[in-house]
Amino acid sequence: MSRDKIFLICSECLSRNYTVTKRDDDSRRLEINKYCPHCGRHTLHKESK
Repeated sequence: MSRDKIFLICSECLSRNYTVTKRDDDSRRLEINKYCPHCGRHTLHKESK
């Protein structure tokens, strides 16, 4: 089973802040609250397309 590299994008300023890996067979979109260095606070980060 392989893993894909994905980017997490801040939902407020739309900057690409983090890269993570995810299983190939997982069809759900990843959403995590993480710290955004551009906004200066914790925001929702979503998986990019």
